Amino acid sequence: MEKKKIIIYTGIITILIVILAVLWILIIENNKASNNKDTNTHESNSASSISYSSSKEITEDEDITEGNYTSSSANENAILASGKIKSNLTNITVDKTGDSDGGDSTSFYGTNSAILAKDGAEVNIKNATINTNATGANGVFSYGGSAKTNNSNSDGTTINISNSTITTLKGNSGGIMTTGGGITNAKNLTVTTNGQSSAAIRSDRGGGTVNVDGGTYTSNGIGSPAIYSTADINVKNAKLISTTSEGVIIEGKNSITLENVELTDTNMKNVKSKTYKNIFIYQSMSGDAAEGVATFTAKDSTITTNNGDSIYVSNTSAVINLENNKFINNDSNGYFFRAQKDSWGKEGSNGGIATLNLTNQEVNGNIGVDEISSLTMNMKSSSYRGMIDAKNGEVKITLDKSSEITLTGDSYITSLENADSSNSNINLNGYKLYVNGVLFTK
Repeated sequence: MEKKKIIIYTGIITILIVILAVLWILIIENNKASNNKDTNTHESNSASSISYSSSKEITEDEDITEGNYTSSSANENAILASGKIKSNLTNITVDKTGDSDGGDSTSFYGTNSAILAKDGAEVNIKNATINTNATGANGVFSYGGSAKTNNSNSDGTTINISNSTITTLKGNSGGIMTTGGGITNAKNLTVTTNGQSSAAIRSDRGGGTVNVDGGTYTSNGIGSPAIYSTADINVKNAKLISTTSEGVIIEGKNSITLENVELTDTNMKNVKSKTYKNIFIYQSMSGDAAEGVATFTAKDSTITTNNGDSIYVSNTSAVINLENNKFINNDSNGYFFRAQKDSWGKEGSNGGIATLNLTNQEVNGNIGVDEISSLTMNMKSSSYRGMIDAKNGEVKITLDKSSEITLTGDSYITSLENADSSNSNINLNGYKLYVNGVLFTK
């Protein structure tokens, strides 16, 4: 009898365990589905949930040839153009006051900007004067409809602006701003920003395409480079000036291309970074930029660094293409190039991984690579003069016969491929060169 009871109890317990296991699986799957639904809803509804208002709204083709447009209300645009329309704005003055409530609406979607274009609008601006004196008040904002990290879409929203002046005074207020796949084409502008996180040429989540030809773009605030790129940004024939922050910044899988540009930087204060530098390439892990290889290209430009390193890579991978530029570093302690860990990423894997392609390029300055970083330097008709500080890091150098290396201190690299088998184009200059731990001799 007792044996039968034990068998019955065991059977009941087994059945209960099976039932509980099935219920637990169903609960987990339901939670997964709910979580996925919530995430997708947030992604798809985040833009549509934004409430827009404006002092002047343009929803059909319209040409404006003069006038003063103002907005003093929080989160309101002075001019808002939306829909598949074309509007020409000429000889206008726009003044925006009234602080935003902050958050994503101003940085991603363009609320509180002086001029906002969205939903496929084409806005052509000429001879305008645009001023903002409010937090979260960008000058002109092109929102392409999809402010997502891995965005590949655009509704075609385009701002073409020329021969105009943009001045912003407070924080989170860029000069020309592009997000969500928007397009901005700027020519001969004078842009000056003064607040924190207010790049003169600015982009944010969802990126887009920015083309700048001519003009002067000056940023004066902390965390306010002349260019902040989470987009594809091309600048030529222009002056870029940063008086406090880095000169230009690329975050994540995005790009900056400079041609015939004067870039001058005096990085004196930072929000988070531990170092001073001019060209800064990194990944913040904020979700504003997709992870991947960043690209910085400069040609026929003059790049001046008054404090810190000329080029700095951390917590990301980057390809850097330099051709026929003039680099000036007025900081005796500043390096030409540095790759190392900083304030972002997972400790131990947050170094910089860079490929540096030099073509007809003269480089003077030291190179530093820490133990979790690497540099591949390819030289064509180029010269390098400096010390390579990579005793614990990885540096690979390839040079053609027309390129030269001159050391200014004992140097450490991982590998050397020289098209000149005699190594006559390597001048030790009285110093020692170690290749993969072995003393180099000619």
